[in-house]
Amino acid sequence: MRRSGRVWQVGIGCTLLAALLTALVAARWQPLLRLDALVARDLHASAVADPGFTELMRVLTDWVWDPWTMRALAVSACVWLWLRGDRPRAMRVAAVTVAAAVVSQGMKAAVGRDRPLWPDPVDAAHYAAFPSGHAMTAAAVCGMLLWLLPPSAHKAWARGAWVLASVSVLGVGFTRVYLGVHWPSDVLAGWLLGVALAALAIVWPGRRKRPEAAAR
Repeated sequence: MRRSGRVWQVGIGCTLLAALLTALVAARWQPLLRLDALVARDLHASAVADPGFTELMRVLTDWVWDPWTMRALAVSACVWLWLRGDRPRAMRVAAVTVAAAVVSQGMKAAVGRDRPLWPDPVDAAHYAAFPSGHAMTAAAVCGMLLWLLPPSAHKAWARGAWVLASVSVLGVGFTRVYLGVHWPSDVLAGWLLGVALAALAIVWPGRRKRPEAAAR
C-alpha cells in the first residue's frame, strides 16, 4: 500500500513537472532557452572535438538505446507474460509502450519546437524536438520492465537491473544532447513523461480493483 502510494505520487509529480516544462518551452521562456543553448553548445563542441567518442554515442543512440530496441524489449516481455498466462500485465506493458509513441508524436506536433542547428553537425534527426522520443521510450519501457521484477528476485539481480535501467535511461538522454539533435529540456521532458506513464499505468488499475477485492 505504502509503495503504491509513492509510485502514484511520483506519477502525478512527473506529470505536473512535464506540464510546467512544456508550458515554459511553448512560451519560449528565455532563462530556459538560454540554459538549453549553453549546455547544448558546450556538448556539441565536445562532440566535434572527439570523433571517436562521438561515434560510440551514435552506436548507443541508434542501436542500443533507441526506441525500436526498447520496443523490442517490451514486446519480448509481453510475449513472455502472455505465454505464462499473465495477460493483464502484458496488456499494461503494451499499452505504456504504445502510449509513449503516441504522446511523443502528439506533443512534437503540438509544440513544434525546432531542433538545434549547427554549422558542423555530427548527427541528424528529423521532425520536431520536444519532447525526446528516445528519452521517453527508454524511461517508460525500463520503468515497466523494473515493475516486472518479482519480489523474490535476488538482491544482486534486482540491483543490477536497476543499474542497467538507470544507465540506459540517463545514457540515451545524454547521447541525444551530446550529438546535437535535442535540447536538454527535450530530454528532461521525455524522462518525466516516460516515468509518469509507467508509474500511473502500474498504480491506476490496482486502485480500481481494490473496492471489488474488499467486497469479497
